[in-house]
Amino acid sequence: MSERSALRARLDALARELMKFGAVGGAGVLVNFVVFNLVRHLTELPVVRASIVATVVATGTNYLGYRYFTYRDRDKSGRTKELTLFLLFSVIGLVIENGVLYVATYGFGWDSSLQSNVFKFLGIGLATLFRFWSYRTWVFRALPARKAVATAESFLAEAEAESAQERRAASTAAAKRPRE
Repeated sequence: MSERSALRARLDALARELMKFGAVGGAGVLVNFVVFNLVRHLTELPVVRASIVATVVATGTNYLGYRYFTYRDRDKSGRTKELTLFLLFSVIGLVIENGVLYVATYGFGWDSSLQSNVFKFLGIGLATLFRFWSYRTWVFRALPARKAVATAESFLAEAEAESAQERRAASTAAAKRPRE
């Protein structure tokens, strides 16, 4: 495979990953905004606390989407470690997302329904950049490259074929030896 086609294959794989990540993330954003606006308008929770509740609910739904859709082909060993890292990076994302909303609401006094939704959206955008990098780098780690696996399998097949050939040669030599 040429260097150009290898780069093209990697870019295609990244584009597919981004589309899947975006689909799950888009569903999570929808859940996040629905829960946020319901909690904000149906309860007396302050705006940032309502946003934290919504982010936690969306994080739970996103984990399922990432594990079983976006990164279903990734390493599945060590689920406890995976979930722990997912929660750690999700909490950092929660702080980023809701930090933007906090500054807008309490720093600048922008807390109308429209303003809260705009700054929540901006916070989600910043947190999403962080989450994409951290999830693909640390949480849903890639399995060994398929090419490496294929190379290893072909090496093992060749070794097995050589071993079988050596056994046949030894068997033939033994059959030709005179018996005492």
